[in-house]
Amino acid sequence: MACPLDQAIGVLVAIFHKYSGKEGEKHTLSKKELKELIQKELSLGAKLKDAEIIKLMDDLDRNKDQEVNFQEYITFLGALAMIYNEVLTG
Repeated sequence: MACPLDQAIGVLVAIFHKYSGKEGEKHTLSKKELKELIQKELSLGAKLKDAEIIKLMDDLDRNKDQEVNFQEYITFLGALAMIYNEVLTG
């Protein structure tokens, strides 16, 4: 049986691939795919306005190719983990 952290990492990878490649490149998230991921997989996602999601996409898209690759997605998850840590331990 996999350890909890192994399972959590597997879920994070699976969620990326659940949304990537629905349109365009198979291994990246388009703006539409990222928006869908955020709205369906994060409880705060439904509260975000389109403009906030666009701003987030622009911040995440380090190489400015209009898509979020896996490395950019992991950076996003790291920032989310920092926020959750502050909320849960603050």
